[in-house]
Amino acid sequence: MDNWNVLAAQTTAQAIGRDDTAVKTRLTIEKLPDKVLLHIFSYLSHREICRLARICRRWRQIAYDTRLWKNVSLRPEVSGLHVGSLEMLLQLISVRFGPTLRYIELPIELITHTVLHELSGKCPNLTHMLLDFSTAMQLHDFSEMQTFPTKLRYMCICLSEVIFMEGFMRKIYNFINGLEVLHLIGSYEKCEEDEEEIYEVINVHKLKSATPNLRVINLYGINFIDDSHIDAFSSNCIQLECLAVNFCNKVTGSTLKTLIQRSKRLTCLLMNGTSLKSEFVMQAEWDKCALQELDITATDLSTECLVDMLTRIPSLKFLSAGQINGFNDSVLKLWMESGNTRPLISLDMDSSDNITDEGLLKFLQRHGHQLCACCLSGMPHITDQLWMSILPLLGNCKIIVMGTAEKLGVNIHVDQLMDTIASNCGNLERLELRWDPDNLRFSDKSQKAIDILRVKCLKLRCMVLSDGRYYETVKANFERADRITVVRTTTCCRVSPYHLLRNYNDLIFN
Repeated sequence: MDNWNVLAAQTTAQAIGRDDTAVKTRLTIEKLPDKVLLHIFSYLSHREICRLARICRRWRQIAYDTRLWKNVSLRPEVSGLHVGSLEMLLQLISVRFGPTLRYIELPIELITHTVLHELSGKCPNLTHMLLDFSTAMQLHDFSEMQTFPTKLRYMCICLSEVIFMEGFMRKIYNFINGLEVLHLIGSYEKCEEDEEEIYEVINVHKLKSATPNLRVINLYGINFIDDSHIDAFSSNCIQLECLAVNFCNKVTGSTLKTLIQRSKRLTCLLMNGTSLKSEFVMQAEWDKCALQELDITATDLSTECLVDMLTRIPSLKFLSAGQINGFNDSVLKLWMESGNTRPLISLDMDSSDNITDEGLLKFLQRHGHQLCACCLSGMPHITDQLWMSILPLLGNCKIIVMGTAEKLGVNIHVDQLMDTIASNCGNLERLELRWDPDNLRFSDKSQKAIDILRVKCLKLRCMVLSDGRYYETVKANFERADRITVVRTTTCCRVSPYHLLRNYNDLIFN
């Protein structure tokens, strides 16, 4: 309770514009007005709120205020609440969620026609919904379903590998024509190399007819998605701005030409881990497109194709092109000479082993000042010495990723690196060092270097390090300064330039 009293005093002092010691010592949590308590509760998870509801009658009343229940996850495996029965959920929808509910995540056992009927009737302002069918072995009976939320703008469906969705989808087609953002999430992360059989568990061709207003489409890791499905969406969704087909390995790019011709508003195309073929990519009219953001990571495009594409896209701001053997110094040189690198603000060249130090340095000497994200990880030949030369060129960078998980034959002197980052990258928000802990060398004076980084990079919200002695040192330093959430390990967190995407918030799924 003492911690609550301190937080209460600080919150109240800020609310009245004072930092008075007398206020801090005189106030306790019990004396706070309800609106201040409600504000404090809004920073807590629903699990914590439910625990606090047991403290007293007043806290219970505040915890059940519908304003705290605008965004609700009922998937306990991803930090959501566990609801033991359908009856309990129906009561929650009626009593606690009501008209204030905007976003809800439902697991398979709670996706029934009764629940969806209640949501459509009791939650008229529901605009975002996630339906998780990924663990389903059998669907509920939806033959009697007559209603479904009609104001949805965002819908995410986590697909099962074996359950066909048509019986359910047929019932909702008439209610989802207002959708602007659609996520279909496959089972890419669960797939084994030796798959027995692939089922098309959702009819994309019928779905596209029911959703003509889509702006953002994310088809993630779906093993049956191919070029015909991309063609289907492009034929009906004239508002399309962003298309992501990451890890859909049946996509070859055979309909890219048609997609570019039809989708005049398409500015973002994400194709990480697809099976793009150079001949199909080169057929697209890149010089006539409005594309600004492109991800072709881990594709097998040739050097000729990369040169042809990059020298024809006139307004490219964001490029992720790591893990491509064909990307070399000649691609960078010809791209620079074309003049199409002028708008670039984000460059990700992860594991591009065929690019030399000299090639990178020449590129960054010319364009480093304009970059907001620079990711040069996974390349053993790029050590701290090259980074010491690069960092002064990256004064505007918000995102930097460096290092490789491979053990190196040389050591990385991390104290000097921290000093250089602190001196040159004051706008830095996200930083990741992927070097193996055994390669990091730091001295007894490393605390000073970390202090300088922490003080000069005040916008730094995420710093990711490999687990080891240096990680523990940096984490302890930031925690002493009450910046507890900044330092993380590569085990549970990765820094990505995707934060700079124009539609990043729409592309997020849980």
